[in-house]
Amino acid sequence: MIPRATLTLTVAAHAQLLAHLFPGDGKEAAAILICTRVPGPRLRILVRDVIEVPHEACTNRTDRTLAWPGSYVEQAIDVAERDRHGILLLHSHPGGYAAFSDTDDESDRSIMPCIFDAFEGLHGSAVMLPNGCIFARLYDQHGSHTPVDMVSIAGDDIRYWWRDDLLNSAQRPMAFTSGMTSELSRLTACIIGVSGTGSPAAEQVCRLGFGRVIGIDFDRMERKNLNRILNTTLADAVAGRSKVVTFSERANQYREAPYFEGVDANVMTRGAVLAAAQADVIFCCVDSLRGRMVADRIAAAFLLPLIDIGVAIPTRKMGDGVAIAEVCGRIDYVFPGGSSLRDRSVYTPETLLAESLAEVDPAAHAEQVKAGYIQGLPEQAPSVIALNMRASSAGVLEFIARAYPYRHEPNGLYARTDFMLAENIQEFTAEDAFKTKPTSLLASGAAEPLLGLPALSTEGV
Repeated sequence: MIPRATLTLTVAAHAQLLAHLFPGDGKEAAAILICTRVPGPRLRILVRDVIEVPHEACTNRTDRTLAWPGSYVEQAIDVAERDRHGILLLHSHPGGYAAFSDTDDESDRSIMPCIFDAFEGLHGSAVMLPNGCIFARLYDQHGSHTPVDMVSIAGDDIRYWWRDDLLNSAQRPMAFTSGMTSELSRLTACIIGVSGTGSPAAEQVCRLGFGRVIGIDFDRMERKNLNRILNTTLADAVAGRSKVVTFSERANQYREAPYFEGVDANVMTRGAVLAAAQADVIFCCVDSLRGRMVADRIAAAFLLPLIDIGVAIPTRKMGDGVAIAEVCGRIDYVFPGGSSLRDRSVYTPETLLAESLAEVDPAAHAEQVKAGYIQGLPEQAPSVIALNMRASSAGVLEFIARAYPYRHEPNGLYARTDFMLAENIQEFTAEDAFKTKPTSLLASGAAEPLLGLPALSTEGV
């Protein structure tokens, strides 16, 4: 079952909390989480800020008890109320007790009404265990509470902690097993660009068993697409049908109940962005720099792991003609708080401007599109499905490697994978090879303007 409520935090915030809540003295400790909320039918909560409660400020601090000054709650209210953020009161259970205790219940009954008296919002409490697992619950203004079904972090590895399986939280499912399939059935994947590279990626995540798949694409089918977009027919091309709607209809025939949601829209639209924000992982399979820029911002704002997949076939002059110089693929894995696609120069302000200018000039843009996959060669229906499937498979395997680690070396060594088929070379770049620049977008959620882009603000809706 897809979780109804989830909590997500960055790997840096998780490491900070683990160090503060378990200082090595075997006693309970506390912190307060300031959280944003993702709009939409699924309740996704994002940790925006962490307020540590100093150990020396606490009283009655033992391995099972803790009392801390109300001034820190007041400080959290001052921070959260400005932007109507939520407050989660977090403490540790050094003994590993994987449930809320009677003492925890009594404490919440005392403090939660005070927080709700200050302002209504998404408030609750949480516990961290020595193994890093977090479980949480949310309150309403009447004092009733509901559990957070899943807590996740995405760093070099991706971790999920399920409320209904806390006793086994340290044991991750093994890659390529039924245990992996079972967990994937509870997760949501988003494919941005369901075309040449995106349709094989979407096909794989569907067959892997993701419980829900969101596809985003605004383009229409043409005859030249039929040799590389899966699940399409000549009738689809003749009718000029939506690529993503067509894929959705076919994919939803795989199972008894519909699970694939096709969003027939440009990713540069507000609706598409908010649809993507409902996912647990994003696969970016677009051929535009602006599309990649938006995917990059979605990943940061909504704390989502992002896998960006790109292919290219550069050519070289040979006599009076051209020849293949290389057949390339690139897979970038980006996690919130790590290096972004911009940090890695996948796009820059200059290349975004150049792309925009090309679109303003219809003739120049037509030539750019005409070249297609094979640079320097006008080929309207390139036979690239084998390359696309090679790259998309590498992208999906990258997700599996992160969520269900199977590599012999640390995943941090594989932030980027480049393959060059003509030379039969595969190269890898580590996360620490890229310089990470801070971003105010991190865990900003749906703060206006959405993604920091005025074009996506509510004023434009």
